[in-house]
Amino acid sequence: MWTQIAHIIIKYRLYLLILLALVTAFMAHKSREIEWSFDFAKTVPEHDPDMVYFEQFKETFGEDGNIFAIGILDSAIYQLQNFQRFKYLSDELATLPGVNDVLSLPGIQYLVRNKAEKKFDMQLFFNPFPEDQSTLDSLLNKANDLKYYSGQIINQNNGATIILVSINREILNSEKRQVLIEDVIDLGDAFTEITGIELHYAGLPFVRSTVAGKVRQELNMFLILSVVVTGCIMLLFFRSWDAVVFPLIIIGVIVICSMGTIALFGFKITLLTGLIPPIIVVIGIPNSIYLLNKYHQEYSVHGNKMKALNRVVRKIGLVTLITNFTTAIGFIVLGFTDIKILREFGIVAGINIFATFFVSIILIPAVFSYLPPPSKRQLKHLGFKPLDSILSLLDWLVHNYRSLVYTVTAVIVSLSLYGLYKLDSVSYLVDDIPEESKIKKDLIFFEDNFSGIMPMEVIVDTGKKKGVMRLNNLRKVAELEEFLGSLEDISYPVSIVSFVKAAKQAFYNNNPKFYQLPNNQERSFIFSYLSDETDNSGLLKSFVDSTGQRMRVSLKVADIGSQKMDSLVDLVIQPRIDEIFETEKTEVKVTGTTPLFIKGNRFLIENLRVSLFLAFLIIAVIMGILFRDFRIIIISLIPNVIPLIITGGLMGYFDIPLKPSTALIFSIAFGISVDDSIHFLAKYRQELFSNNFFVPIAITKSIRETGASMIYTSIVLFAGFVIFSGSDFGGTIALGVLTSTTLLIAMFTNLTVLPSLLLTFDDGKRRKDTHPLIEQYEKFYEEDDDEEIDLSLIRVSTNNGNADVKQLQDTEKRDN
Repeated sequence: MWTQIAHIIIKYRLYLLILLALVTAFMAHKSREIEWSFDFAKTVPEHDPDMVYFEQFKETFGEDGNIFAIGILDSAIYQLQNFQRFKYLSDELATLPGVNDVLSLPGIQYLVRNKAEKKFDMQLFFNPFPEDQSTLDSLLNKANDLKYYSGQIINQNNGATIILVSINREILNSEKRQVLIEDVIDLGDAFTEITGIELHYAGLPFVRSTVAGKVRQELNMFLILSVVVTGCIMLLFFRSWDAVVFPLIIIGVIVICSMGTIALFGFKITLLTGLIPPIIVVIGIPNSIYLLNKYHQEYSVHGNKMKALNRVVRKIGLVTLITNFTTAIGFIVLGFTDIKILREFGIVAGINIFATFFVSIILIPAVFSYLPPPSKRQLKHLGFKPLDSILSLLDWLVHNYRSLVYTVTAVIVSLSLYGLYKLDSVSYLVDDIPEESKIKKDLIFFEDNFSGIMPMEVIVDTGKKKGVMRLNNLRKVAELEEFLGSLEDISYPVSIVSFVKAAKQAFYNNNPKFYQLPNNQERSFIFSYLSDETDNSGLLKSFVDSTGQRMRVSLKVADIGSQKMDSLVDLVIQPRIDEIFETEKTEVKVTGTTPLFIKGNRFLIENLRVSLFLAFLIIAVIMGILFRDFRIIIISLIPNVIPLIITGGLMGYFDIPLKPSTALIFSIAFGISVDDSIHFLAKYRQELFSNNFFVPIAITKSIRETGASMIYTSIVLFAGFVIFSGSDFGGTIALGVLTSTTLLIAMFTNLTVLPSLLLTFDDGKRRKDTHPLIEQYEKFYEEDDDEEIDLSLIRVSTNNGNADVKQLQDTEKRDN
């Protein structure tokens, strides 16, 4: 079959190149439609009960993650001139398109009892605005009596204050959000320049916009770096611009196709899909290395270009197809998860990595058939003495010191297993951002001064219409709020309870001593003042549903990590909820962006574990189909499992937690590293046929021929993935460093442990009644049969591909 495929590629090479160009042009056109994702990554499936509940919450009460916070800790802000500029900043922020509301100290409002109309009026506190410092100081002291704002926008212990900017939901999930965030920061920078007061920024809109911007920058940076690094290595190996330019053209085609695939499927660029183009560059190059190395090896034997190109397809077409498929498996299995961002990443990467085979198997034979044959200088890498010395050393090691190989491997694996035991699983809402970055420092500012800024909600369903305003229910919620407010990592809650307390304080002329729930005697006449507010107008609309049955208690929490957050909710908050509402039919549930994100990370890691197992299973089945030998299946998997164990051990020793970005490494690395085993075993099987099934000679020849390509590809993969260590995101850094380390270890295990296991456990014999698929590898020709081909019959004709194929077919028929 592969002989016919080789003939077809040579015969129709011009048409295939035109077809490839047309497909690439179409994908390039589609890629112009690509969009960037502005949604916060949803890692919990849409059908999950908690996600369904959260979506219902947002429909009722609105978005909980739409607050952009600006923090200040500088006593100069309370100087009259700076405070006036502070008010101007708040007013300007409120005028920006997409801003719903702005809450800040200069713009706070308070309830005033209107005895004539028996209602409460909302009035600006700083009205009229003070014109001298003494008046401002007096008002600031009185502002401390407004308990409703205590801990929300004012820290009474140190004077820290914040501006809370509420962003429209439609703007939040569109490209306009980036413009809005930039406008907010521009106003903040202007304020800082005039006053010298430092501002701190936080909140999910800010973090999401910053991350999206950096993803876009890094996509371009890593794409350029990956091309430069792999190109330089290819030039160093092959010493030919042809061997650099055309493999990079292959990669360029696949990168364009990957972007077109994203657009065709209607996906958007996320933190993960943004990594696909540079990953394609790194993973796609090994194809070219194996094909070009084989081309040069064949040409060095007989000096005929067309015959060498024909043999490239015939001899390693199948194994290249299989290795591309196994690499793609490491990504495709992610497409079976319930997590959208993983599924999209796996589908796009898997399809295009597999497509790399078809592009390279067409482009390299077709293009190089038109180019001059390789020169002696270009073939020098075949006899590169340092590389020969390394391969000779490895060959000597596995033949003479197998016990040493096993012992060293066993010791390293044992130490790694202990490191695996220490491996921890934890993730953060604002994860992978460097500790020294301003984003992280600003987040710490809000955690130190306001107990955090990340949203969490508690929904209280009283089970009855207008049950929210029942005094008994309000008292129980107030008890829960007191408990929540006493917790270290949670800000004091805001709810309808806070508003009712403020109403009582207003009823008693804003005396702070009366900031509490009314008693039974006070209830009727105080609630009568609130009658105009109970129809979902004013402040109540944000905290009570239209029926008055459900209410929300809004909290801000510190980004304390998945483990502490789980413990906080499950072991601290939920038991207290059950205790307070034990005798009631009221349903109380914790929800919000933060709890859903934490749950999503647990779900994500579990899905990645399943994906790794699925990849392991599928690749084991592939190896079984290829070799039909249980021993070979086990032997082939061992050297590729060892690097994963070692990587996990290193993560344990160096306190690198298992989180979505690091868990992703294992299935990807396993899919890539097993390629070396397939190449080695395929060559080993062919050498067994050529050397009377004598295992030692087959091992030696396999190490010397495939070892060079394995080392070349491993160096490219190592250098290609290491460039990700230049990222600003910890997850991307971990992906680069750990994947490159895993693949480098896999190269050594496939060149030492794999041949050692074959020497120990494989007798080299094959059953005559079975012919596994791998026997199509290199057609298992005897070398003498190939040498009988009359090379003078083969001619290269750039004008007539049919003549080339006809000559090749004639020689094949004569040999048979």
